[in-house]
Amino acid sequence: MGGVLVSAEDDETQAAEPRSMMNKMANGDRKVSGNRIEVLAAKVHFYCEKLLLYLARPCPWSSPLEKPPSCQNIMISSWCRKAWFRHVSPACGLSVFAALLVGSLSSSVSAASGDTDKASDVPMNVVVLYADDWRHDTLGVAGNPVVKTPTLDALASEGMRFTENCVTTSICGVSRACLFTGQWMSSHGCDGFKPFETPWQQTYPGILRDNGYYVGHVGKWHNGKFPGEKFDFGRSYYGRHWFKMPDGSKVHVTQRNENDALEFLGKRPKDQPFCLTVAFFATHAEDGNPQQFLPQPESMHLYQDVEIPVPSNATDESFHRLPEFVANDGNEGRNRYHWRFDTPEKYQIMMKNYYRLATEVDSTCGRILTELEEQGVLDNTLVIFTTDNGYYHAEHGLADKWYPHQESIRVPLIIRDPRMSADKHGSTNEDFTLSVDLAPTILSAVGAEVPESMQGRDMSVLYGANDAEQGDWREEFFYEHPTIRDKNFIPTSEALVRKDWKYFYWPEFDREQLFHISEDPHEENDLVNDPAHAKQLAEMRARFQELKREAASKSNG
Repeated sequence: MGGVLVSAEDDETQAAEPRSMMNKMANGDRKVSGNRIEVLAAKVHFYCEKLLLYLARPCPWSSPLEKPPSCQNIMISSWCRKAWFRHVSPACGLSVFAALLVGSLSSSVSAASGDTDKASDVPMNVVVLYADDWRHDTLGVAGNPVVKTPTLDALASEGMRFTENCVTTSICGVSRACLFTGQWMSSHGCDGFKPFETPWQQTYPGILRDNGYYVGHVGKWHNGKFPGEKFDFGRSYYGRHWFKMPDGSKVHVTQRNENDALEFLGKRPKDQPFCLTVAFFATHAEDGNPQQFLPQPESMHLYQDVEIPVPSNATDESFHRLPEFVANDGNEGRNRYHWRFDTPEKYQIMMKNYYRLATEVDSTCGRILTELEEQGVLDNTLVIFTTDNGYYHAEHGLADKWYPHQESIRVPLIIRDPRMSADKHGSTNEDFTLSVDLAPTILSAVGAEVPESMQGRDMSVLYGANDAEQGDWREEFFYEHPTIRDKNFIPTSEALVRKDWKYFYWPEFDREQLFHISEDPHEENDLVNDPAHAKQLAEMRARFQELKREAASKSNG
């Protein structure tokens, strides 16, 4: 069974790379100005510097590959190759890179002298890789010392990673509605797992289909009944890690995501641009199963000999610093903490399986990207990796998401945009980008009109991929979350989020909280009753109300 990255040799599904790395870089820009060879030389210099930085880093893998691939085998896939560079010896790594550089430079220069305008005439494709319950630091490139995500690390090295990216609502169904509509919950009307109220013709899949795109969705939906008729290719399933197929076999949900995504790419009309959303169920738990996280057998060797660090605020003391309507065993966040994290042994088992699911998703992303590369369309495809919400790994004595703490609302975002200049590759951005920004970013990238109903902003201004001026980007945002079942189960929570301060409001209990997060990153020292911060509280309370009204305005105007 595929779907698990074990070694570069094991991935026999990946054919020889049709173009060298440098050919790919030379042909990657959709808009080229100036001397093409100078652009190529700048890219070569950039990647040489990046390789040296990689070789200077300590190995993030627990052990090197037992059977390292030959230099020839590294050409299988750029994604496997970059993952391998992270744990190969520096001497061999330099030799391989030299061979790649010398072997491909002449063909790259030749390609550089060709017609540079052809790529810009081709409509851009879109692939959204959308994981579940995956917080911002569940990435090797984000500094996580344990989890192995070589594909996504490589994707970040060819694009931009947004380190302060957040969701406007941290729960599966609502956040997905925000993704499709580009709207806050208060505007799209989905306050749980029902269909959103925004017309389909105002969502990014609907608009792209109306503009001649072949549109697909595979995996989790969670916004009422899946509207298969609105897609050219649609497969919806979630809720379990293992599925019994019609022939009696069992398939893992991530493998099923992979199979369906590759089927979409194989069957798509070659004369149409396409948009594919791959909505993974992993790393979501199987809530009704005592095991919670059920990875594939091939993954079980991963993380066996690793001790997962326990967060410093995963304590009863931190739990009891929460408001009393959260800090009780009737709260669902605490219930799920007991399911997953309430003993040291359970914590290790659960987190290792959680990370195994993440590595499986990473591997499937690699196979999708490899297929795009082999079809010759990767360099004309906007690739986005992000997730629906963050996740407590026992911080505050909680599990899951929902509340406005950083662990819950911060999620990864990586964008690989063919229009992005080489000097932006591997860079990070610290602006507040949001889940509602993805739809307008996608539409702007393909040249489609962004409807007035979308409240998010085109993020490409942050990496210079369009002609617009960046202007003032947001420095704060409004967060909202609905009541699920009742106020004692999952209460409504709202917040005004800034990088240095955060204001919480729990409307069902008329409770405010104030945190100076630049000094209190764990959000444990509530300053709401401190007279020294009364002015700060009053200012944020007023601004919170303004942004709350804007979120319900149903318009970006």
